Amino acid sequence: MITARPRPQFADALAGFSVALLLIPQSLAYAQIAGMPPVTGLFASALPLIVFAPFASSPYLQTGPVTLTSLLTFATLHGAGFVSGNPDYIAMGGLLAVLVGVFRLVLGLLRAGWVAYLIVQPVLLGFTSAAAMLILFSQLPTALGNSRRVPGTSTLGDAVWSVSHPGTWHPSAVFLSIATVVVMIGGRRIHQLFPGVALAVVIGLVYSAVVPDPGLIVGDPTGLPEGFPSLSLDLPWGSIGTLWVGALIIALVGFAEPAAIARVFAAEDKTTWDANRELVSQGLANITAGFSGAFPVGGSFSRSSVNRMSGARTRWSGGATGLVVVAFLPFAAVLDPLPQAVLGAVVIAAVLGLLNLRGLFGLHRKSPTDAALGWSTWGATLLLAPNVQWGVLIGLAATVAAQLVRPVRVGRRIHRSEPPMRSGEERIVVDGLLWLGSHGRFERHMSKVVADNPGCRIVVDLGPLSVTEPRLEELVERLHTRAETDGGSVVLATEAPAVP
Repeated sequence: MITARPRPQFADALAGFSVALLLIPQSLAYAQIAGMPPVTGLFASALPLIVFAPFASSPYLQTGPVTLTSLLTFATLHGAGFVSGNPDYIAMGGLLAVLVGVFRLVLGLLRAGWVAYLIVQPVLLGFTSAAAMLILFSQLPTALGNSRRVPGTSTLGDAVWSVSHPGTWHPSAVFLSIATVVVMIGGRRIHQLFPGVALAVVIGLVYSAVVPDPGLIVGDPTGLPEGFPSLSLDLPWGSIGTLWVGALIIALVGFAEPAAIARVFAAEDKTTWDANRELVSQGLANITAGFSGAFPVGGSFSRSSVNRMSGARTRWSGGATGLVVVAFLPFAAVLDPLPQAVLGAVVIAAVLGLLNLRGLFGLHRKSPTDAALGWSTWGATLLLAPNVQWGVLIGLAATVAAQLVRPVRVGRRIHRSEPPMRSGEERIVVDGLLWLGSHGRFERHMSKVVADNPGCRIVVDLGPLSVTEPRLEELVERLHTRAETDGGSVVLATEAPAVP
């Protein structure tokens, strides 16, 4: 599984340093989402990246704390009855990371990388959009400088109360939040490598040094501890039965993002990537995070993009990022004066990209099935918050139900309005939900079509079909190989332009 390791290059060190400037403040903010102390975000960004680097498949993928995994961590721990801030909660976060890591490691060693495609795109879109809304709501009180929570209310209730009581807002927090969002979003429009997060942190630290009352700061109440994480196997192992379901969901849902990132970059570079190796590397990173007092980690699209654009050449750039964070740990207290409002605004600006309501509204133009899957997952995730992991399970159950109600079918061209066929060519129209669970049925039907049409060029027309599974290309390639033995071929309609 592990091939020869490329030698690190100087460009990897520069790219890793650039990513670390983004990761250090982000890690504090994402720890806040997970309900963990800020320093655990730094721990999750140090040793896990160093362990991750030698085993990774993509040369650009950067791991560490991410918004979605942090939210799922909070949901899992709170759903199990643990209260953030307590020592038990922190220990449970470490155990959860180890369990996530074990699941991914085992899946990778069993070469089960296909799990990256288990959750169809509409379900993932509905879940991430709902999760982004919940994350945004959770950070509004912090961004407004209002630390109060209304007893018995939900995350949405706290956000509504905070917004509707402007008398409780802290002027400095409001100013810094607006400045942070403007710097981050405006900076991205100037250039993707614009250091918006780092600049926002500098502005926050300078503001805190000049203004007597900057609002709540990161160092409240005891300050960030300085020094390296202490590795420990002393975790609450007896609670595995309480956390394993949430850990499995994080392992699957959290892997969808790094898998998508690696696929996109590999396609653009015309190279290959190995989902199984990626599972192994992510698994080892999570186990390391758990043993170093942190919480579950995952692949980050924003940091991976920065890594690539900064000139990374090999997967050692991730290790370089981890080394920079390790070197920073003895000086972590320099961030004590940073206003918490800056961190809240960093999260808000980061999750806006996940809030893809336009994509959700556009699902109905693709197929009613896609729209039903997306919106049902979105609604379930919001209604069941903070137990958002059940939204994913409901979306997965809805996917299975959709396949049973509308199974995949294949048939010949029916409508005259469709493009004309060449001589010796047959257009096969596919209808239904095509995903991991319906591959077998699709391949059986198409194999019969290939066998019944020797020497024919078969064009697979997906029409409005829900194409939610990238492994479709692998299926078509296998069918094409079978057809070639009789002088035929199998191609997707997008690869077969109409006859003029």
